Amino acid sequence: MKRLALGAVIVLVSAQASAQSNPAALAAREWRDRNERAVLEELVEFLSIPNVTRDRAAIQRNAEFIVRMMARRGIQARPVTQGTANPIVFGEIRTPGATRTIAFYAHYDGQPVEETQWASPPFNPTLRTRPIDEGGEVVPLAALGSSVDPEARLYARSASDDKAPIMALMAAIDVIREAGLRLKSNIKFVFEGEEEALSPNLESMLTANRELFAADLWLIIDGPLHQTRRPLIYFGARGMVRLDVTVYGARTELHAGHYGNWAPNPALMLARLLASMRDDDGRVLIQGFYDDVEPLSDTERRAIVDAPTIDQDLMRDLWLGSTEGAPATLAEVITRPALTIRGLASARVGAQAVSVIPSTATASLILSLVKGMDPARTRDRVVNHIRDQGYFVVEEAPTPEVRRSHTRVAWVQTAQRGVGAVRTPMDLPVAREVIAIVEAVRGPAVKLPNMGGTLPLADIERPLGTRTITVPIVNHDNNQHSFDENLRIQNLWDGIELLAALLCM
Repeated sequence: MKRLALGAVIVLVSAQASAQSNPAALAAREWRDRNERAVLEELVEFLSIPNVTRDRAAIQRNAEFIVRMMARRGIQARPVTQGTANPIVFGEIRTPGATRTIAFYAHYDGQPVEETQWASPPFNPTLRTRPIDEGGEVVPLAALGSSVDPEARLYARSASDDKAPIMALMAAIDVIREAGLRLKSNIKFVFEGEEEALSPNLESMLTANRELFAADLWLIIDGPLHQTRRPLIYFGARGMVRLDVTVYGARTELHAGHYGNWAPNPALMLARLLASMRDDDGRVLIQGFYDDVEPLSDTERRAIVDAPTIDQDLMRDLWLGSTEGAPATLAEVITRPALTIRGLASARVGAQAVSVIPSTATASLILSLVKGMDPARTRDRVVNHIRDQGYFVVEEAPTPEVRRSHTRVAWVQTAQRGVGAVRTPMDLPVAREVIAIVEAVRGPAVKLPNMGGTLPLADIERPLGTRTITVPIVNHDNNQHSFDENLRIQNLWDGIELLAALLCM
């Protein structure tokens, strides 16, 4: 997003001046100048290990690699396992005389990949001079000198989401050790292997190991910086429920001419059902959907007002002629619950289209939740709405008898368990301390009540009685979850400085 990035020049100058006032950040900058290639080589080795969440063997190799990374730095590290869950890699640094403990969380698993869509293989990390869409050319890693162009991009699955923060944390430990900086807190590292599957085992693993994972504050190192490249602090995240809804027509596809206007068309049925769920401005029309929403505090509302207004630039960059919820800004609407259609399927289109009435139609939905909303209760409200539209709802594939006996049948599948939403009050003393550290190192920060995406914050806070604050380091235009995921190298360097300072807070 070139237009937004141009505004980052002032921010960069401010950050460079700010870092001089923080001893850990200054030490990190001096250390990084001498160790750029070594950091990049270790990250490339890490990114070369496939890490799709469901690939248990590859996930195990990642966990072992992280244990070795920490062991080389003198960190007590081990995998924590439970049944068939992917391991959590845990590490700890105990500080004599410390009166509090800070846990740093990141995840090492990644989203699935469709290799044919990538410009280069997703697990063959590729450095380019610039983003691909700006004509970035491949830079052979073997040809790198001691320093790396900060505007270069490293392309690989999980380059940004979320292996770069793990690498930055390890490099920050190197800085602290070499510079002889003193830690003030006990430090714990928690690297999860199932975040991209909505962390199905995280809460139970933390519950079973409360003492091991206990900390006064969890800093979540995930997500992107603000679109202006300014530092960003999130004090919460939206929760999520995923649903698949399938409606039915005839047993098989039928000839469109012979049976048109006679056999019900499930594609049209589904379109009408989905249209009944929300209006053109994105407001959900399902009865009771907003009943449990916990309002924003005055501090949170002020933070939204103070956030940079980027909507017009984003619309131009994304080719949008309008936005839902206008005139509300992006920073405001992501604090609201939402119902999003993430995929539709019925028969075929384009060159594969044939003249038929489809047999079924399926929509995959995401319910984005905010603080106060219960995942199970919200799901039930959606199911009740489907019933109110005249559908007989089933929770397994309907039998022929069920389909014959009802005018309309809908199969509702909850794809994965629901995740709740949390928000940490922005005016807590520990929140103000984190803000002060971030701004001392990186300059004025954007502070938002929650991110639009989902993180397992409730799964951390509930069993441990702790607080969570999210401090991202990677570039906003990183293509996370999609093909050609990438990391802007300067974000890695800035992240090392910031994390060194946070480790020493």
